[in-house]
Amino acid sequence: MLSPSVFESAFSSSPGGAYLLSPTPDAIVLAVNDAFLTASGRTRQDLVGISLFVAFPADPNDPLDTGETDLRNSLARVLATGGPDSLPAQRYPIPVEGPDGSVVFEERFWSAVSTPLFGEDGGIACILHSTNDVTAQVRSEAALRESEKRYRALTTAGQVVYRMNADWTEMHELDGRGFLKDSTEPEPFWLNDYVPEDERERVYAAVREAIRTGSVFELEHRVRRIDGSVGWALSRAVPMADAQGHVYEWVGAASDITERKAAEEKLRESDRRKDEFLAMLAHELRNPIAPISAAAALLQRVKADEALVRRTSEIIARQVGHMTGLIDDLLDVSRVTRGLVEMECAPLDLRDVLQDAVEQVMPQVEARRHALSLATPPEPVMVMGDKKRLVQVVANLLNNATKYTPEGGRLEVRGSASGGHACIEVLDNGIGMTPELTGRVFDLFAQAERSADRSLGGLGLGLALVKSLVELHGGAVACTSPGLGLGSTFSVCLPCLATENMAGDLSGAHDPAGAGAAGAPLRVLVVDDNVDAAVMLSMVLEASGHQTLVEHGAREALARAREVAPQVCLLDIGLPEMDGKELARRLRAEPTTAGAVLVAVTGYGQDSEREQIMAAGFDHHLVKPVDMDRLGRILAAAG
Repeated sequence: MLSPSVFESAFSSSPGGAYLLSPTPDAIVLAVNDAFLTASGRTRQDLVGISLFVAFPADPNDPLDTGETDLRNSLARVLATGGPDSLPAQRYPIPVEGPDGSVVFEERFWSAVSTPLFGEDGGIACILHSTNDVTAQVRSEAALRESEKRYRALTTAGQVVYRMNADWTEMHELDGRGFLKDSTEPEPFWLNDYVPEDERERVYAAVREAIRTGSVFELEHRVRRIDGSVGWALSRAVPMADAQGHVYEWVGAASDITERKAAEEKLRESDRRKDEFLAMLAHELRNPIAPISAAAALLQRVKADEALVRRTSEIIARQVGHMTGLIDDLLDVSRVTRGLVEMECAPLDLRDVLQDAVEQVMPQVEARRHALSLATPPEPVMVMGDKKRLVQVVANLLNNATKYTPEGGRLEVRGSASGGHACIEVLDNGIGMTPELTGRVFDLFAQAERSADRSLGGLGLGLALVKSLVELHGGAVACTSPGLGLGSTFSVCLPCLATENMAGDLSGAHDPAGAGAAGAPLRVLVVDDNVDAAVMLSMVLEASGHQTLVEHGAREALARAREVAPQVCLLDIGLPEMDGKELARRLRAEPTTAGAVLVAVTGYGQDSEREQIMAAGFDHHLVKPVDMDRLGRILAAAG
């Protein structure tokens, strides 16, 4: 046993804080060493002779402060067992001087060991309470717990989480979240296992740069997924450094962005195809403009005889018809894809649809010297549909076949009925298709490879239009090809119409509008601010025996109409000062022209524009270039 003097010397000079407590429930402080006073910021007068629980009271405002209870229980165990008892970190605020000189309390944590000291009689004379400031350790553990909590939150967010060593030569751990293969053991070959070969150098270049700069690693790259397929990940990793700033580990997270990258690629492909389409549209529109321009120049420079005029006019008419067809296709696709097509459905015999479509495309077939055969069922196959649109479907398929079948090739159209469905097949022995193209041939702007002379290729509208129109009829389309050079087969399947649902007399043909006599000569007012367009239209009308009056402004036209009372007015819509719709309203309000036939002649062909035009008081709506046959029927009816 140490002598009292030796014990007192050791107690006072101990580098660890300590004090002596009475072996009583109130734990009176009997002595305290200098180390504890320095660490706690207290004086001997504050502590000696005072109960420990009074000197260090519990915080009444903190229900989680259990320090006093824990200390009482620890001292009670010492008295009961006669052995030492330890306490983990306890929270004890320490008074310190604040920035303004006032006293503030700093939160600190202490661990302690209570050891009984026995007297000569064998009883416990006092309790030695040794303390150790563990504030740094407690704060470090709290920070670690917070880091782990964030890590777990990150893990539960559905992201792949991984850890790498300092130089990324070894993966410590990876939680793949069902996206990538899990790894719980150190993995030195992670780059080979998780990254496709052609992507590895790019990934490792980004890793080297992050290591060199000590910055966050971030990269979108392809990865090998758990099912063996290749996907995309957005990966980020942050460096973890020690107190000296040395990186000892990288902690990262990766998101599965495969679907997003696929959507981006689809958008890029769509943009590319649109760009190709616009370039081809410009090419297609310039083609017919060139002969029209040349024909006009020829007529200006030479003295034209009747044969030359006839030949040049045929060229102009043919090329204008080609341009009109291109524009009509564009408008058709726009209307169909936006759901603006109004279907005029009636019971139809599939055989009539096929016959009309074949008749429509025969000029193209003959021009390329194709052999076309038509096989129709012996009995009627009835469907409910819009005849004009279904003829357009079959004609578009045949036009596509002629375009991609070399001269002298074979085309075949077959109609049949099976299982309550009407089936149409268009076959050719043309250039065929790759499997990739058959999968997207009905997409908008999809095109096969084009030859330099433009005998192949197209605007990529016809088949997209076919698909949309067939689906509007409740049907489906398909395309197959054995391969390049082996031809193609396009199929259309439509629901058949049950016999009991058929209504009306299907035997009579509808007489086309305007059939009959040409009608009497009329006074026709032509109003268009395009001088050439107005003059040419008036010349055509005069050649048909009509009296024409031409004006280029709405106000002048209104004044002229009051004077001559025209029976028919052909009005451009895009007039300056006053548009054609307002001019029509005023003509309807004039007694001399209230009953005149008003015909809109305009470049506006959209359904919404047509509705506005007809609401302004027009009787008819013609889109430029004017269909002269239709105009003739309108004038014949007016006469």
